[in-house]
Amino acid sequence: MSTQDNKGLFALGGNLDRFIWQADLSGLPTWRARLIIALRMAAAIGRDLAKGQLTLWAMSLVYTTLLSLVPLLAISFSILKGFGVHNQIEPLLLGVLEPLGSKGIEITERIIEFVDNVKVGVLGSLGFALLFYTVVSLMQKIERAFNTVWHVSRERSLGQRFRDYLSVLVIGPALIFAAVGIGASIASLSIVGTLSAIEPLGSVIKFAGKLIPFLMISGAFSFMYAFIPNTKVQARAALSGGLVAGLMWNVLGWIFASFVVGSAKYTAIYSTFATLIFFMIWLYVGWLILLIGANIGFYVQHPAYLRGQGGHQRLSHRAREKLALTLINLIARHHYLRRPAWSAEALSQELNIRNDPVQDVLEVLERADLIKATADQPHTYLPARPFEVVTIDEVLAAVRHGGAGGDLSYDSIPAPAGIDAIVDAYEAASAAALEGKTVKELALTADGDQEAS
Repeated sequence: MSTQDNKGLFALGGNLDRFIWQADLSGLPTWRARLIIALRMAAAIGRDLAKGQLTLWAMSLVYTTLLSLVPLLAISFSILKGFGVHNQIEPLLLGVLEPLGSKGIEITERIIEFVDNVKVGVLGSLGFALLFYTVVSLMQKIERAFNTVWHVSRERSLGQRFRDYLSVLVIGPALIFAAVGIGASIASLSIVGTLSAIEPLGSVIKFAGKLIPFLMISGAFSFMYAFIPNTKVQARAALSGGLVAGLMWNVLGWIFASFVVGSAKYTAIYSTFATLIFFMIWLYVGWLILLIGANIGFYVQHPAYLRGQGGHQRLSHRAREKLALTLINLIARHHYLRRPAWSAEALSQELNIRNDPVQDVLEVLERADLIKATADQPHTYLPARPFEVVTIDEVLAAVRHGGAGGDLSYDSIPAPAGIDAIVDAYEAASAAALEGKTVKELALTADGDQEAS
């Protein structure tokens, strides 16, 4: 490639960067602003896929699914059997494995055979506990994958996991049966057959027949995006991720089905293992679609994460101190003015910054016993001690000493003589300058809110 060609590519890259990342969306027409947002989203998803975290989680979930699929279906089979509709599992599996063609039918038959051979009633208490644990481990890994995508460090408590996972295991199969049953009932109505013979109603009904499965898949994805992450997910974000994931499921399913049809040479090479290999590949594609949809939902709700390199955002020490004072000021103001307590997400939206540095500083303040997280979902933050006696210097000291006891603590650094004295003098001077000034004074004098005291 010539030097002139390289210059042209660099110029094109620079123009594209300015068009996507440096454009001011406020002054653009709606269609162009949405186009730029879509391009930013595509660039961010490509960046995350290139970093490999999404693909690693998808591969991990494939392994866990292979171990947990039969126990999961066995428990669902037992629940559906109580409703007398356990035969709905087979058509549901056939629908999920439809891109595998005849191999999907073979895999479905084998899975149903395994499920039929699992006699939950004769497993005993220990056997049933192990069966249930295998299923819970799958759901826990899915939650961890979603929490990673959503930059959530806190997991559900043991009680919350038991409640939420049990709800999914009991209510999920019933809802699936209801959705499938309603769809089948509507399709079997005689009036539907009559209207199908009348144009243009026939074309509309035919189109609806193709649209409804897409909407059901998108709805299932959206439900998972709204329910599984241990944070509050906006309906707009969950629906956006669900619609994109549903579209990807249909498009990639069609592509994969075409690949399977033309894969005779792979069958000749791998023989009976070809079916298992195709099954694992489709599982990987399915999990990757699910995680990409979750990523899209996250970026819809947190557009500040689109810029930069993704991952964890690091702050300078000066920025952390300013952020700590800002956060505790906002928490104190709402406390004394009797307004609703702040959550981490609400604080990040108020300050228009990413959520992970906010969450990091909140955890530092909580470890220092300055604030406490409530048991609400999402967690909100209240004073751990009266802010009338908490000084600003304590807040700054909490941030400065927040990493003590880590891999490289303050005391473990071998410093020349006199260094410790300089650091101590600096901290003493800072404390003297802020002596007696409390968090309550900071909060109530910020905008002339003394009357609330």
